[in-house]
Amino acid sequence: MRQSGDKTLVESVFEDNKSDSLILSRSHRPDYQIVLFMGLLMLIGLVVIYAIGPQRANVLNNAYGSDYSQTYFFFKQAASLFASLIAFGVMSVISLKFLTKNAYILLIISLVLCSLLAIAGFLNLDIAQKSLGATRWLNLGILGSFQPSEALKFALLIYVSMFLGNKLKQGRLNNFKESLLPLAIIYFISIIFVVVIQKDLGTGIALTSIILCILLVGKINIKNTLIIIGALLLMGLAAVATSPHRVERILTFFKGDSSAAYINDDNNYHVEHAKLAIGSGGLFGVGIGNSVQATGYLPESINDSVFAIIGETFGFIGLSVILALFMSLLLRILKIMDCLQDTRLRLLTAGVFGWLGSHVMLNIASMIGLVPLTGITLPLLSLGGTSMLFISSALGLVFQLSKYTVHSSKLKEMHHEDFSSRRRIGGSRNSSRSRFGRN
Repeated sequence: MRQSGDKTLVESVFEDNKSDSLILSRSHRPDYQIVLFMGLLMLIGLVVIYAIGPQRANVLNNAYGSDYSQTYFFFKQAASLFASLIAFGVMSVISLKFLTKNAYILLIISLVLCSLLAIAGFLNLDIAQKSLGATRWLNLGILGSFQPSEALKFALLIYVSMFLGNKLKQGRLNNFKESLLPLAIIYFISIIFVVVIQKDLGTGIALTSIILCILLVGKINIKNTLIIIGALLLMGLAAVATSPHRVERILTFFKGDSSAAYINDDNNYHVEHAKLAIGSGGLFGVGIGNSVQATGYLPESINDSVFAIIGETFGFIGLSVILALFMSLLLRILKIMDCLQDTRLRLLTAGVFGWLGSHVMLNIASMIGLVPLTGITLPLLSLGGTSMLFISSALGLVFQLSKYTVHSSKLKEMHHEDFSSRRRIGGSRNSSRSRFGRN
């Protein structure tokens, strides 16, 4: 018969639904810098889409015989921005207790949506939207498209932070059977859907970054850290080796950009034109509406390559402003994380940092040739409703959590008092043993 102290794998996975109440300080004025930086990035993105939207429409109309209007992409981005602001507002006031208690339901729903997309893609149903050989979107008709992997990021963010936060409070974060094995199973299932079925390595990296940031802030031990890093490296090598186009991108990256082989290699086309766009922008840019690369030379100019287009349009100054806004936003997230009392909420905020940070670093690094090209959006700037919707939702949670922060000095004092009380309890226990344990 199983002892009461042991837990099955299923009990470990769903234990987060039985967690105790969240530890929240007295509510105060939230951090409106989150709103400021997010709003400025959204506004810049809308201006850029307005500038290059007509050029993008002309390219698609000429190449595929479509009938996009000159303002189609601007209004599409404006609608996405409006929906994202609503999502931000909802998440800034939603009950944290309700959200965290039902985290496993969000995870199940997101996995069901990924399963639906996989089945629809396999059966070639109209609801599965295919693009460039990948099936990553559900076609919702007049409502547009929906990317289930973005919902999976949000669900994993909440679920994993609650699950591992509970384990950390119980002193079991490094327990293989109760913590790391259930986490590995959930992560592996998610990666199968995203990287293998949807062929989206960029999103797989973002998922990995969310979980790694949560584990690192949770102070996982060195042994388990090395094991996890080794396993991730093996999985990454397998993901690349089993996909010819990923192998080509890696080989292209290591050729360097000064060789004759690089210049004559069609696989370098995307990165080469991204660099041309950034370089031609100079200090102040060519101005709104004057982009050359957006007329069809630079692939995905309105999506994954929007950073290069911003460099061409607004120059070095414009890119510096973008980098400053992202850095300021990420630093505010870290500041809020450091001042939260509840361990689970600190892990959740760390996951948001990993999510946003991985998108920003990977997108920009690939555009300037620091890493192999990976299709991933630049948050709040790229055209993409689902991505903006869930990033805004995550930032809405951080904005709400900023109302429950405490001053760092007070937080250290509370931790010191808690540590001292544990020492007194431990000392009393040891004293009792020394007096009575040798009778």
